[in-house]
Amino acid sequence: MKITWLGHAALKIEGSRTVFIDPFLTGNPKASLRVQDITRADVVAVSHDHSDHLGDSYAICRKTGATFVALFEIALDAEANQVKAEGMGIGGTVNVAGVEISLVPAFHSSGLGGTATGIIIAMDGKTVYHAGDTGLSVEMRLIGEMYRPDIAFLPIDGRFNMTPRLAAKAVELLAVPRVVPIHYGTFPAIQSSPTEFKKLVGTSSAVTVLSPGGAIEL
Repeated sequence: MKITWLGHAALKIEGSRTVFIDPFLTGNPKASLRVQDITRADVVAVSHDHSDHLGDSYAICRKTGATFVALFEIALDAEANQVKAEGMGIGGTVNVAGVEISLVPAFHSSGLGGTATGIIIAMDGKTVYHAGDTGLSVEMRLIGEMYRPDIAFLPIDGRFNMTPRLAAKAVELLAVPRVVPIHYGTFPAIQSSPTEFKKLVGTSSAVTVLSPGGAIEL
């Protein structure tokens, strides 16, 4: 499995299927991919409907025929915009084309649905946790226990979600072996330090700091 950080909170996961998470590309000054260059997608999963996460989801689904997956209320909006969608709730799991997508708690606002979510992607024997936008919460211990992610992508911007110090505590609660910091450096208001995060995590987890367009293999 290859996972590419596209900048901000956007991921592209490539294995037996191609999955995009929070594909905010248009208007993202750090984006490493353009919508017009996307030729394949099977699933587009979104943590919440803020514009820097919903992003280009509908356009990608229309272009590729991918299934959109998100909270029920956001999925209804997708369907109203002529997008094939699977709506769900926190704690639920859906299977789309052999990819298991689960939504887990996140502490952050949202328009439709009222709350943000974290996203669990299980595919090809590997499990990826994308925390979306969230503050630190004790639920992360349960997420680690129940889903056993092989890798976590955690926001560290310190204004709209966790500071590096709190994100390092999240790594401890998750007991996850590998972690990548995301959601920082995109705009002047969220200039956080992945170096500080890596130092705070120490040896408890293998931290990989990616540049937009950089990838990690599982």
